[in-house]
Amino acid sequence: MTVDIDMGTTTKGTPARLDLEELLATRLLVQGNSGSGKSHLLRRLLEQSAQWVQQCVIDPEGDFVTLADKFGHVVVEANRSEQELTRIAGRIRQHRVSVVLSLEGLEAEAQMRAAAAFLGGLFDADRDFWYPMLVVVDEAQLFAPASGGEVSDDARKLSLGAMTNLMCRGRKRGLAGVIATQRLAKLAKNVAAEASNFLMGRTFLDIDMARAGDLLGMDRRGTEMFRDLEKGNFVALGPAMSRRPLPIRIGDVETSARSTSPKLMPMPETGADAADLIFTPSPDEEIRSIPRRVVQPAPRPTADILAQLSQPLPRVEPEPVSLFPEIDAVERDAAIDAVLGEILEDPDASFRSVAVLYQDFLVRCRIRRVPGTPPDLTEFKRRFAVARAGVDTAGAQSDGWQTAINLAASLPEDLQGVFLMVARAAVEKLSCPSDATLARAYGSHSASRARRLLTYFEDRGLIVLREDFSGRRTAAFPDLGTETAPGDANGPAESPDGRMAAE
Repeated sequence: MTVDIDMGTTTKGTPARLDLEELLATRLLVQGNSGSGKSHLLRRLLEQSAQWVQQCVIDPEGDFVTLADKFGHVVVEANRSEQELTRIAGRIRQHRVSVVLSLEGLEAEAQMRAAAAFLGGLFDADRDFWYPMLVVVDEAQLFAPASGGEVSDDARKLSLGAMTNLMCRGRKRGLAGVIATQRLAKLAKNVAAEASNFLMGRTFLDIDMARAGDLLGMDRRGTEMFRDLEKGNFVALGPAMSRRPLPIRIGDVETSARSTSPKLMPMPETGADAADLIFTPSPDEEIRSIPRRVVQPAPRPTADILAQLSQPLPRVEPEPVSLFPEIDAVERDAAIDAVLGEILEDPDASFRSVAVLYQDFLVRCRIRRVPGTPPDLTEFKRRFAVARAGVDTAGAQSDGWQTAINLAASLPEDLQGVFLMVARAAVEKLSCPSDATLARAYGSHSASRARRLLTYFEDRGLIVLREDFSGRRTAAFPDLGTETAPGDANGPAESPDGRMAAE
């Protein structure tokens, strides 16, 4: 059954629909600075989907407890033992009750331990109770920090492990993670990378805009729009909402948070007795005298210090073996090469923008379960240029190819793929590519433009072109010490493996 929920309106005035069933399978990441409307967005999502799916809200500030009044959510106060929270979470999955875990009033470390215990109970429920559940985590950077802070390593590992389980392995157990954060730079990358749907709000820091742009497949210039977004406006992307970045405005909500933004109000008139109000205690005020005591530590005997220094160093315990399998770099590179090969098989791939190709690449990596964090946009451009030239990752490690890649790095990004295609022909003693082949690699149908590219390479001193008496062209590479075999410049377009390219 397909359920579309109304999240608001697009810039064209049409309804912004979110496919709830697709969301349950692909997860959601919401990002925006404080005051950008993240909590309002989450509340809209929860209200619109309350009748369709069981919900659990991890609420560090107690803002979402008002959902209980209208939608029947049960508020679970987190001031309990970890074992009790785990058992409650198991019963929640069994009886399919929507809840709000209120962490208000707890210290940061206690919040992390309570959230980890509760998420662990949801995750470890019996298979018979793996019903679909929307798990919303507000201020996710508190529970999945990118680096250690003032909390203990034990608490951070527990919380980060629970969040990783939610986003990486929760789908098969019916758990759909929806995480919201103020700053992507403070959120653990392995948690953020598992989301396939994104709603990006207003942000100002360059590092956060860059990460948001990488997730949306946007270049650095396009990320400037995040500074200009108004409160409640977000850019949506993902299979549950839109295949292309779509600006939307979040609609109204039926409930409100207990805490609201501060409002300006006139100062009270205190008069001349303002000092008395401050320095004179009221009759019902509790007066406690806190004596100030300075306790000087007793001097440590010299014999104790010498005895400690003479003791051998403690034995360093070996690190425990990880419960998760190690990522095989060779296997991962082979999987990435296979994904790039799938993209290049599309005859229209050469004529698409890099941003569109990168978004297609990320989706294919998730479909094929490529392990580890996917390459960023810069790494993708480099790998795609090598793959477009017809070279796999193993072949790219040879000395000749490393020299060719270094030479290509001095060229603009849109020309590197064309240069590497000609370099490959020289390294492997293949025929010099035709103008039609080079034009296709550049994303053009113009053969004259391909000839201008070769002239540009020659002017830069990277290649030397010559033609024989039959008009066949050869490209020599002085820095590589090799040259291509003669090739017909007016021949048809071919794929990197030498086959005729489909038109």
